[in-house]
Amino acid sequence: MMLEKIRTALQALEPAFLEVIDESHMHSRGQETHYKAVIVTDHFEGLSKVRRQQAVYAALKDAMPYALAQHTYTPDEWAKAQQAPDSPHCMGGSKHDI
Repeated sequence: MMLEKIRTALQALEPAFLEVIDESHMHSRGQETHYKAVIVTDHFEGLSKVRRQQAVYAALKDAMPYALAQHTYTPDEWAKAQQAPDSPHCMGGSKHDI
């Protein structure tokens, strides 16, 4: 199952907090396609958003889903935020909608 593959792969970042949610039901491309990951780790300290995303992609390697919304935080950032933003619903545009 893709959800478990993503969770397992992201353990390489040694997260203090990790939440991976299957949001495929919000989109028109079917099952196991869209995910949201909230990752809190010391590894993101001093890294730009782009470098954090690169670290996530490197950890995922072969477990990369069709779409992944990444919310990356250091422990201090997470202490202030306490939650990631909600994901928007799909606006369409898929060939599956035709």
